[in-house]
Amino acid sequence: MKSNFYYTFPAIKGKQANRDFFVIMCPLSILSKLFLFNEDDLPPEHRAQRILNKARIPEMASYILNNPNDYVFSSVTASIDGDFDFTAINKDFDDKIGVLKVSMDSRLLINDGQHRRAAIEEALKASPELGDETISVVLFIDEGLKRSQQIFADLNKHAVNVSKSIGILYDSRDPIAMLTKGLLEGNKYLENYTDKENPSLSKFSPKLFTLSSINETNKKLSNKLNVSDSKTADFVNEFWDVLINNMREWQFVFNKELSPHNFRSDYISSNGVVLEALGLVGNYLYKNNPETWKDILSKIKYIDWHRSNLEDWQDRVIGPTGRIVKSATYVRLTCNLIKMKLNIPLTKDELKLEQDCKKED
Repeated sequence: MKSNFYYTFPAIKGKQANRDFFVIMCPLSILSKLFLFNEDDLPPEHRAQRILNKARIPEMASYILNNPNDYVFSSVTASIDGDFDFTAINKDFDDKIGVLKVSMDSRLLINDGQHRRAAIEEALKASPELGDETISVVLFIDEGLKRSQQIFADLNKHAVNVSKSIGILYDSRDPIAMLTKGLLEGNKYLENYTDKENPSLSKFSPKLFTLSSINETNKKLSNKLNVSDSKTADFVNEFWDVLINNMREWQFVFNKELSPHNFRSDYISSNGVVLEALGLVGNYLYKNNPETWKDILSKIKYIDWHRSNLEDWQDRVIGPTGRIVKSATYVRLTCNLIKMKLNIPLTKDELKLEQDCKKED
């Protein structure tokens, strides 16, 4: 090696596509010092990866700080741009375990994991004791910008975001997710007719709801309520009981009189737009009519939920093309109509939204 000064890491050597690479454990305290990401001002074609999205950093840092005993980060991927040397500890026993020496003149450039690096750096400011913990780093040999860009593209090309439903199902920290899972466990209809994995229902799905749409409804239902309070959980369970008992079309499916596929073709009342709008209505009633909210909400049985009822649902649930549209504005407009159907007064903001939409028409 040309340099007299070098970093030394215990390492494991591997091989992919006939190229050597190494896996090391890096203390969090030196991660940001060793591994560089300083390409913010370069145009995309001259960068090895996407620019840092600084808005993501506080949330990721908070995740570490709020879960010091069980946070999890996957490996950072980087490239060695400079001199290095790998020496096996025992060539006769295993020539893949050894010591990696990297010249201090080298640059260690991050190919994938710049947000983890920045979040760790931010978390260390608040909790320096995390510095002794480690993160695994996969090191490839730098072969220039083109190869570094290809590494980034290859690492992200086949990445598939976890569906919202799976994220909720596996989340044991988010109180709303916990509330939603508890709801399903205690309600046989929701348990049997909720798809817990897919983000949307296929044409012939035997389900009525997705876990993500129920969870989004519960977010709106419990807005500005103490989710940790058992009273809120009771309210959420009672809200869904009212829906199940008064959505007569749902009963057709529960009683096997109508298939979920045919139900979704004819009715809109299990769609996420409607459920979230009902969540807004339920939240309003619980706060403003605590004694009578169930009686008022039960009158949804008199609403015409047919998909063909365009007089009510056009430009609220159903868009100009005839397809159901999921948007925050449509949820609010659907909430407005449900409130009007139930003789619930609209707020100033809701009245303004109605007026603004009529002007656009």
